Amino acid sequence: MKTIIITGAGTGMGAATAVQLAKSGYALILIGRRQDKLDQTLQACDNPSAHAAVSADITDPESFKAALNKANVHDREIYGLFANAGIGGENAYGEGDRWSQIMDINLNGTYISIMETLPYLRKSSAPFKHILITSSCLARFGVPNYTAYCTSKAGLLGLTRSLAVELASERILVNALTPGWVETEMAQQGIQLLADRGNRPYEDEYKDQMGYVPLGRMSDPSDIATFVDFLMSEKQTSITGQGLDINNGSWMQ
Repeated sequence: MKTIIITGAGTGMGAATAVQLAKSGYALILIGRRQDKLDQTLQACDNPSAHAAVSADITDPESFKAALNKANVHDREIYGLFANAGIGGENAYGEGDRWSQIMDINLNGTYISIMETLPYLRKSSAPFKHILITSSCLARFGVPNYTAYCTSKAGLLGLTRSLAVELASERILVNALTPGWVETEMAQQGIQLLADRGNRPYEDEYKDQMGYVPLGRMSDPSDIATFVDFLMSEKQTSITGQGLDINNGSWMQ
């Protein structure tokens, strides 16, 4: 059974994607910071015994290696990686600046996840293998007070393009998602912060933010999961090196 590794699998898009990919018949290695959340995702998946859920710090190569070993990675055919883990929020220069933390998790952690997974992808007998990275529509445009987040997500697009060229001869396809607002805890916290700053109700801030989105809505995590399922499928053999916009029209090329 083909196995896909998902980081950030305990909540949001990662959890929804795990449920979708399990329905499609893949085995999964679920990785995240909180074991309790990973266990909840595991139990929501079809055929839980086919999967593994292991906590790890993606910014620490040894921690990531240990998680893969605990999941018996050597006994599995690793077909894909959904490098989805990341954090959001604001940062400001000076004491308490979150720049290093955000860059370390979003950019360095994704790089480590990919590099530690690559040896196993290369062993797969599948004609094509897949690496999919979660970037953001904020890689496309700037947002005040989000310098670290915007920079880290833009960096992931550079990583995607470089790896897509580097790994093309090995038939490893590398792409990035650039979602907009998605109905997750991270998005809700972001809107609540804006609401608090303006001393206004969450519902009013939500309405204003959706006013900037042509479809006037957030994506559901299941929307992302369905797209990931396609991008990871055996039928997808020609898309590589792309930042793929799934954001209800908030950014149009």
